[in-house]
Amino acid sequence: MKLVFATNNLNKIKEVQSLIPSKIELLSLKDIGCFEDVPETHNTIEGNAKQKAEYIKEHYNYDCFADDTGLEVKALNGEPGVYSARYAGEQRNAEDNTNKLLEQLQNKTDRTAQFKTVIALHLNGSLKTFTGICEGIITTEKHGKKGFGYDPVFKPNDHNNTFAEMDLSIKNNIGHRGKAVKQLVQFLTEKN
Repeated sequence: MKLVFATNNLNKIKEVQSLIPSKIELLSLKDIGCFEDVPETHNTIEGNAKQKAEYIKEHYNYDCFADDTGLEVKALNGEPGVYSARYAGEQRNAEDNTNKLLEQLQNKTDRTAQFKTVIALHLNGSLKTFTGICEGIITTEKHGKKGFGYDPVFKPNDHNNTFAEMDLSIKNNIGHRGKAVKQLVQFLTEKN
């Protein structure tokens, strides 16, 4: 089975590839000749995931899945949420986004947050979604060099390290994207 993962984010591809069974061949947007920006114009994480999957199916006619992920911080009324990648501006710079988040939380005592991933699967003409959530807190400073995005400041509940301090296998086991991908894999395994 061939499935397109509708992303150009090499870090996401690496994370997901390690969770997908070898019988499923994962293709990137580059592999199918998609070099344009896939639209993400919805104001919800689920809406963006569905939009990306539908775009690839409509324009390239591949079975595919797309994800959208957001960091939702309680003290910031769910920000950055759907705008997580562009929180500090259209340049989509992870360092700038993380610095802005830390600034916004400077005088806040409640630092609870959750990462939310929604995967939209477009398969055999139907669309299905899978959601993974990982709850935790935002640290007061960055820790670790692994991972990407907000990983250096997100510490999952019941863990002493941020995502950026964890090996990928641990992050995949407890993290939002890993949880959503496991549901996707279970669904695909049951279908075949």
